[in-house]
Amino acid sequence: MKIVVMAPAGKMGKLVVREALKRPEDMTIVGAVGNPARDYIGKDISAATGGSFVGAPIYGNIEEIIEQCDGVVDFSTVETSMKTVEACRRHRKPLLLGTTGFTAEQEAVIAAAAKDIAIAESHNTSKAVNLVYELLRTITDILGKESDIDIIDMHDNKKLDAPSGTAKVMGRIIAEELGVDWNEKAVFGREGKGIRGANEITYHSLRSGNISSSHTVVFGMDGERLELTHHSYDFGTFAKGALDCILFLKDKQPGMYTSQEAFGLAK
Repeated sequence: MKIVVMAPAGKMGKLVVREALKRPEDMTIVGAVGNPARDYIGKDISAATGGSFVGAPIYGNIEEIIEQCDGVVDFSTVETSMKTVEACRRHRKPLLLGTTGFTAEQEAVIAAAAKDIAIAESHNTSKAVNLVYELLRTITDILGKESDIDIIDMHDNKKLDAPSGTAKVMGRIIAEELGVDWNEKAVFGREGKGIRGANEITYHSLRSGNISSSHTVVFGMDGERLELTHHSYDFGTFAKGALDCILFLKDKQPGMYTSQEAFGLAK
C-alpha cells in the first residue's frame, strides 16, 4: 500500500514513518506533507524526522502528492486535518485520522466525508487500549450502576486537549452502557463542596513533564474499588496500530470505521 504521512516532524508523524519503514512488505511511503514554511520542504522525509533515509520527499501541499497514494495517515493539528479530510474526499482516498480536539461542527464534516471515502477516526490506535474499550463495556454492564466512575488521564505537558480523546471515548462507552447521555453526565474536575450526583462520569486530567499516555478508570463501590489502567511507554505502539488501520481501510467501501474493527475486536 502506498501511503502519505501528514506532519512528519510531529511526535506521531515521526513514529509513523519509523514504523512504516519496518514494514516494506506491507507499505511504501510515497511522500509526506509538512508546514510549507519549513526548510525541509522538497527534501527527503528524514530531514524532518531525523531518522533513516526514506527515499520520498516532503511536500508543502497535500494536493501535490495525494493522487500517488492509496491512503493517508494524519496525526497533525485540527486545522491541517480538516484540510486533509476535504482533500481525501475530493480524491477518494481512505484516511486514518488520529488527530484529536475536533468541535461538533468539524465532526459533522468528517462524518459527511465518510459518505464518500473510508475513514477511521481513532483517538487511540493502540491495540491494547482498544481492548480496554471492550473490557469497559463488560465492567460497566456488571458494576456500573453500583459504582462511582472516574476517569484519570495523564499526558505530557505539550498535549493540547483535555480530557484526551481516548478518555472521552471511554466515558462515552460507559455512558452508553449505563443508558445515560454523556453530555449530561460528564463532569470535568471537582472543587468546592457538594455530594456527587448519580451516574456521574468524572474526569481528571494531568499534563506534566514527558509522561506518556496513561488512562485509569476507577469504579468505586462500597467497601471496594476496581481500577482498569493502561500505560504506554512508547508511542510507537500507536504508530503500529495506525498502520494496521490504514491497511484495513484499503479497498473498503465508504463509511466510518473504528480501530476496534481494524483489530478484529468489534462484536
